[in-house]
Amino acid sequence: MALIVLWDIDHTLIDNAGVSKEIYAAAFEAVAHRRPSGPAVTEGRTDRLIMREMFNRDGLAQPGWSVVQAALEAAGRARSEALRLRGRALPGVREALTAVAQEPGVVSSVLTGNIAANARLKLAAFGLDDLVDLGVGAYGADHRDRAALVAVARDRVHVAHAVPVDSPVVLVGDTPRDVEAALTSGVQIVAVATGVHSASDLRVAGAEVVLPDLTDTAALLAHLACVAAKQD
Repeated sequence: MALIVLWDIDHTLIDNAGVSKEIYAAAFEAVAHRRPSGPAVTEGRTDRLIMREMFNRDGLAQPGWSVVQAALEAAGRARSEALRLRGRALPGVREALTAVAQEPGVVSSVLTGNIAANARLKLAAFGLDDLVDLGVGAYGADHRDRAALVAVARDRVHVAHAVPVDSPVVLVGDTPRDVEAALTSGVQIVAVATGVHSASDLRVAGAEVVLPDLTDTAALLAHLACVAAKQD
């Protein structure tokens, strides 16, 4: 049976060095014609939810999503060089992505709150974009609810790679929202304590497998095989 591995991006694969919050602030300002009252609250939220909450917090009417998405894309493009200079791929990520991509029967993509353009931009900044199949990923424009993105990605993988729709899925992420998305969707989670949440936080959220980071590729592959086997 095929295995689908879906990676979160921010604080799982890369450190964006604060550029993400600058993108949200710039997009908000471009649409609202004023600065937001405070920084975006991210922590595993989708771009749809992040921007919705920013407008609600400032008591503004919700603009059309196409307008917001265009502003996010423009803000991302304008900060691509800042991301490259200030951010970094997290330790072990390149090796982990390469190893998983080479595993027979594995489809490796992303499940991220970022819109697709900014997801690609973030991975390309560190030469990681060719190590996952971005065409079958699920993104922040696809749904406001992160858990709903699992079905989006699974359907795209099914169409593109002709794998069974009931193929096991493993999410890899750093927040309790990643854990919740997996548990709500009935798929498996490998949590990594590379963001603001501790290993204890992730276990409390329900993750059975928690890694300190992605530096131990062999351990990651063993965990992927183990969690996938639970759904065979």
